[in-house]
Amino acid sequence: MSNILNNKEIDYGFYNVSYGEYPNRVYAIGLCRGDIKPEQCRTCLNQSRANLTAVCPNRKVAIGWYNDELCMLRYSNRSIFHLMDNGPAYYKKSDKNATDLNEFNTKLNDLLNGLKSKASSGDSRLKYAVGNFSLPNFDDVYGLVQCTPDLSGEDCDNCIAQSIERISKDCCKDSMGGRVVRPSCFMRFETSYQFYGPTAYTPPSPPAPQPTTTSVTNPSSGGKSHTPVLVIAITVPIVAVTMFMFIFIRSRYLRKRKQRKSSSKDDNTEDMEIVESLQFNLESIRDATNDFSDANKLGQGGFGAVYKGILTNGQEIAVKRLARSSGQGDLEFKNEVLLLAKLQHRNLVSLLGFCLEGRERLLVYEFVPNKSLDYFIFDPTKRANLDWESCHRIIGGIARGLVYLHEDSRLRIIHRDLKAANILLDEKMNPKISDFGTAKLFVTSQTHSNTNRIVGTYGYMAPEYQFYGLFSIKSDVYNFGVLVLEIVSGKKSSGNCQSENPETLMNFAWRNWKDGTISNIVDTTLRNGSQNEIIRCIHIALLCVQANEAHRPTMATVLLMLNNHSVTLAVPSEPAFLLNTGSNTSTKRPAQESVNEASITDPYPR
Repeated sequence: MSNILNNKEIDYGFYNVSYGEYPNRVYAIGLCRGDIKPEQCRTCLNQSRANLTAVCPNRKVAIGWYNDELCMLRYSNRSIFHLMDNGPAYYKKSDKNATDLNEFNTKLNDLLNGLKSKASSGDSRLKYAVGNFSLPNFDDVYGLVQCTPDLSGEDCDNCIAQSIERISKDCCKDSMGGRVVRPSCFMRFETSYQFYGPTAYTPPSPPAPQPTTTSVTNPSSGGKSHTPVLVIAITVPIVAVTMFMFIFIRSRYLRKRKQRKSSSKDDNTEDMEIVESLQFNLESIRDATNDFSDANKLGQGGFGAVYKGILTNGQEIAVKRLARSSGQGDLEFKNEVLLLAKLQHRNLVSLLGFCLEGRERLLVYEFVPNKSLDYFIFDPTKRANLDWESCHRIIGGIARGLVYLHEDSRLRIIHRDLKAANILLDEKMNPKISDFGTAKLFVTSQTHSNTNRIVGTYGYMAPEYQFYGLFSIKSDVYNFGVLVLEIVSGKKSSGNCQSENPETLMNFAWRNWKDGTISNIVDTTLRNGSQNEIIRCIHIALLCVQANEAHRPTMATVLLMLNNHSVTLAVPSEPAFLLNTGSNTSTKRPAQESVNEASITDPYPR
């Protein structure tokens, strides 16, 4: 990484480069804001390189924005070229709000959408646009949008569109300034001062066609007519123009057809490159796991066993050995591997690679040493290892992972089985969402779907999903609310089924909330933590488990409520599935206990 930047010429404020050989190949992208001159860009990126390697030592994936977002540098051990990646992201807004909100928000939305169209129509050298509008009080509002130019115009448009949506809803609504910063695109607006300079690079205009002259020699006198000269002087240009237009239109058609084929070919090549870079050979996995010995076995899941392994470079891994009866074809297996490989977030368990040899189908994940969250929160002895600061960090990390799945990844992903057993903890007790065996993919515009097969875990399921098979991002929000109540209380969501009158966690939490005895909800090991933060988390959890999905917040809003205590919380209504209260009780079909209907995305057994 240290020599990549020095050896690469920076053109137009952007570069992408790969270096080394698998498995030590690194991919890097650097981007400077469109008004930054080449020398300043080079300086910023070199400083960023030094900072990034110092702050993130021994990391295979890292990203940093520096000098007030003048430049961005990121690197990964996987290909990141031509891929729209919206996370991790951060948002910032001005403390001042606009006065005439309707006019301000309308004009701001028009400005940003106009800049989006201009930037996404840029070429492979620059996708950048700036502009401004005036307010009645004579203030000007300045806006800037930019994408990494390796993105397609469509991906650039989608990336900025999602940022505009975030600005208009969760992040910076009514604010006089704000920014949304993502790996693939950047957006900012400010009132009263122009924060950007002249564009450093303007693509050259195509050269003007050289004028051509045609000399026509008049025939010598002698009584000959001049009519043939007029016919040549008029007919030839018409024929020439007609032929030129035919050739031009045909060449444009052929060029676009070739570009479409080339684009498709490039996409396939890029996908193949990603797949190839993730492929392990079987012998290396056998060596790492001591030939899948029982001593290395971490557990057994519905679709195969999981083994701990150590690669020759000392890296610890978790290997999922799929059962040979899984019935999935090679192509489907590789497609799903490709999808999982493109999910990169610090709060998701990372897929490192796969092996497909003979009848063996193996998945290689990062090894997460501290087991799962349920191992700690439901054990009175081990719970002592989690103080409130750790619990609050875990709650925030889970929320960030879900925001990435719902809003910031290339496809909207509904997990459908978020629970304590599927939250793994790394060496610093940071949470990582795992087990995408029941996950469903939505396109970004899709909001709901339904299924005849209910999968997941009883006690976590949203009512509309358990009873009617309807699921959406709000189903995951419900799961999250249940999980937060479990973390705070140390009680399982299903209650104590062995007692004569079992009380669900939801019933228990709601009863104490109504009675004003909130301290009863809090586990004794957390009593020394910030009571305001704990009560706020309980409040947010109750908002997440409301029976009507329309009343639940999105995960982006939940994250905002967790991080910004100035955000006023709504009053929660009675949650779903209250027993022995005469309401919200149902005898409809019970759900299966955590049935996995997928084949490869379960890094640890349940």
